[in-house]
Amino acid sequence: MAKRKFKAESQKLLDMVINSIYSQREVFLRELISNASDAIDKIYYKALTDDSLTFDQSNYYIKLIPNKDKRTLTVVDTGIGMTKEELENNLGVIAKSGSHTFKSENEIKDGHDIIGQFGVGFYAAFMVADKVTVLTKSIDSEEGYKWVSQGSDGYTITPIDRKEVGTEIILEIKENEEEDNYDAFLEESTLKQIVKKYSDFIRYPIKMDVTESKLKEGTENEYEDIIEEQILNTMVPIWKKNKSELTDEDYKNFYQEKRYGFDQPLRHIHINVDGTVRYNAILFIPEQAPFNYYSREFEKGLELYSNGVLIMEKCADLLPDYFSFVKGMVDSEDLSLNISREMLQHDRQLKIIAKNIQKKIKQQLLSLLRDEREKYETFFKAFGQQIKFGVYSDFGQHKEELQDLLLFYSSKEKKLVTLEEYVARMPEDQKYIYYASGDSNERIEKLPQTEIVADKGYEILYFTDEIDEFAIKMLMQYQDKEFRSVSSGDLGIEADEKEEEQEETESHKELFKEMKEVLGDKVKDVRASKRLKSHPVVLAADGEISLEMEKIINSMPDDQQIKADKVLEINVDHSIFKALEAAQGNDQDKLALYTNLLYNQALLIEGLPIEDPVAFTNDMSKIMV
Repeated sequence: MAKRKFKAESQKLLDMVINSIYSQREVFLRELISNASDAIDKIYYKALTDDSLTFDQSNYYIKLIPNKDKRTLTVVDTGIGMTKEELENNLGVIAKSGSHTFKSENEIKDGHDIIGQFGVGFYAAFMVADKVTVLTKSIDSEEGYKWVSQGSDGYTITPIDRKEVGTEIILEIKENEEEDNYDAFLEESTLKQIVKKYSDFIRYPIKMDVTESKLKEGTENEYEDIIEEQILNTMVPIWKKNKSELTDEDYKNFYQEKRYGFDQPLRHIHINVDGTVRYNAILFIPEQAPFNYYSREFEKGLELYSNGVLIMEKCADLLPDYFSFVKGMVDSEDLSLNISREMLQHDRQLKIIAKNIQKKIKQQLLSLLRDEREKYETFFKAFGQQIKFGVYSDFGQHKEELQDLLLFYSSKEKKLVTLEEYVARMPEDQKYIYYASGDSNERIEKLPQTEIVADKGYEILYFTDEIDEFAIKMLMQYQDKEFRSVSSGDLGIEADEKEEEQEETESHKELFKEMKEVLGDKVKDVRASKRLKSHPVVLAADGEISLEMEKIINSMPDDQQIKADKVLEINVDHSIFKALEAAQGNDQDKLALYTNLLYNQALLIEGLPIEDPVAFTNDMSKIMV
């Protein structure tokens, strides 16, 4: 019996299979089970076209047989088997797939598609085995055959006496190495976990004899080990079932079984598409954010299956970043897989699926907002920042997509409101959508800048997240209404008689000029305020950088020092202003003292740091003596 050489560049390619193509050794079992499922699919298809054959699904299964004593793991299937020629062609030529050829020659329908499309899957066995033996008998052959290989040195094929149609693959498992525990692949618990992870939805039963400790009959506390044959896989995936058969509880159980989260999902989305691209998906909108959601450690992505076989645990390409909170899975029959089935070729089908999923997620979020407001607010408190990041990122490319999902706290409603609700309530004379930024709603309510806007009866949106103002700057407007900060120079509010009386006189202008000289480049200007009612002083910002943005940018660890163009606004109707007028021309030192105190007071109101705390405390002391 002469040893035959592989017909490809075996050493190089087999080394790639063992060391490079697959990222985890455990996927060898996924590949062998997928091949076994293919073999049963083939006999099913043959029965459809051959009247002499009948297909009773109860006779077809896959079985795992671990043997610790012999250090072997056997994978048995009752599928179509292989002839000598098929052994030569499929196992003798690395990277040639019998399933792919079968699929090309026969148009597979009736939901029984062939999973395997590459011939390297079988060779994943050599990642865990020193020697692989294949015992097989084809339905089209009178004789059985034995294929044996220890890797890249080649293989042998010999005839054997075998009556049953089907295939047994016997893996002689490697001895443990320093970093690799091969013993695990002989453990029942490990094999069960691998099947559950990758092959739970293979349509045929995957069986194994499992040892269970059970109470001995007739005793109260005496146990014995019982060996029972168990089916390890679910077989019929929930996403292949009719939606009408499923309850909310079924979806929640699936969410828990797949360990998508410890919370309860707020909504599920069950998608069945049978068009240009065929796929099924079950998606979930979680209630709570994972502990690492807003960190670099978080990995987005959906589980991706090809015909019920897990291909990727987290396929990031299926979700845009702004919907990265969505959990779930996609199963498609039309994916272009790479050689290891672990990565996708970035093709048109994947993009179509991702686009459809994105559309469905937005529809569900809008539905949740419309029909279950309380649930949506729960969602938004957990993931609203991510929606806002989506508005801001990519230079506002997605702002139209996301603007109707935004919520902000309203000064008038005292609760979260949408931009659409805000605009619908705007009085006819209101030009802008007003907002105020701060650390909290309570702090914003006390800001002097809100006085004139609130006095007009206009609603103010409160921005308390660091991303808020950046997102709104990118959004720019909503329904043709521009956003305007209450701290901006022009509030678009017409002056009333009282305000006209506050117009700067020539003496005011001279006083403000002197105050500006005291402050130097700390402020761009000093002027009379048209926004203050009861407060003596406030800082406003001219230009694109607001005071809140200055705080946020300067708190980042990249040493950026960004300064807003600050304007010190003085309430000329306040008693403090009279003290300023009294000091002007009479006591320049006192005017400088008052000016610095008012400037620092304005900084404190804004939550900005005082530039010289020692000077500030000294100034306070001077006032007291």
